[in-house]
Amino acid sequence: MTTPDLLTVILLGIVEGLTEYLPVSSTGHLILAGELLGFSGDAGATFDIAIQSGAILAVLVAYWGRFVAVGAGLLVREPSAVAFLRNVLLGFLPAAVMGVLFIKAVEALLESPITVAISLIVGGAAILWIERRMGAATISGVEALSSSAAIKIGLGQCLAMIPGVSRSGATIMAALMLGVDRKTAAEFSFFLAVPTISGATVLMLWRNRDTLDMSNLSAIGIGFAVSFVVALVVVKGFVALIGRYGFAPFAWYRIVAGGAALVWLLLR
Repeated sequence: MTTPDLLTVILLGIVEGLTEYLPVSSTGHLILAGELLGFSGDAGATFDIAIQSGAILAVLVAYWGRFVAVGAGLLVREPSAVAFLRNVLLGFLPAAVMGVLFIKAVEALLESPITVAISLIVGGAAILWIERRMGAATISGVEALSSSAAIKIGLGQCLAMIPGVSRSGATIMAALMLGVDRKTAAEFSFFLAVPTISGATVLMLWRNRDTLDMSNLSAIGIGFAVSFVVALVVVKGFVALIGRYGFAPFAWYRIVAGGAALVWLLLR
C-alpha cells in the first residue's frame, strides 16, 4: 500500500470526520478528495475505509452513557435495552450479508469517481423528494422501532455500497419514510455505523494485510485521530442542526458538489 504524505493524511482525516455522519457520503468525498490529491486506487480505498474507525470512536464517546445504560439493561434483560440491541443488530444484518457477498463489486465501485458524482446528484434529488412528502412522525426512540422497520432501514443502508449514496443519508431517509422522527432517525444511523463500519474496516484491512507495513499503519493512525476529533464535533451538533433546518441544505449541497465534480472529471 502506498503511503500518503502527512498533509494528505490530515486533509483526508478532516474530510472523513466532517462527512461520515452527514447525509453527503463520506466515501464519495474521500474518493473525490483522493482523486484531487493524487491518492486513489486500492491504496486510497484501503486508507479511506481504515480511518472511518475514528468516526466510530466518536459515536462511542458521544453516546457513552447511552451504551453503558443499554449494557446494564441487558444484564437484567430490561425490555428497552433488549429492543435497542435487537434493532441495531437487525439493521446491521442486511449490510453484513450484502458486504460479504458483493465485496469485489463494491471494491470496483470505490475506484469510480464518476459514479460518486452521479450518486451525489441523484441522492440530493431523492432527499428533497422525501423531505417534501414525508408525513408526521409516529415513532420516537430506537427502542420503539419494530423488527421489520429495523430490517427495512438496514436494507436502505445497503444502497450506500454505491459510492456517493451516503450510508447515513440512506438510513435516515429510509427511517423518515417509515414515520420515524428526525432525532431518532439520525441516532439510529449513528448506532448502525458502529457494527457496519467496524466490520467493513476489519474486512478491508484483512484483505489487504500483505500490503500493510509500519509506515502505512502510522498514516492510518494519524488519519484515525483526525477523523475522530472532527467527527466528535459533528455528531454533537448534527441532531440540533437537522432539528432546525431539516435535510434540504444537505440535499442542495450534494447536487451542487456532485455537479461540480462531474464537470471537473469530464473536462480534466
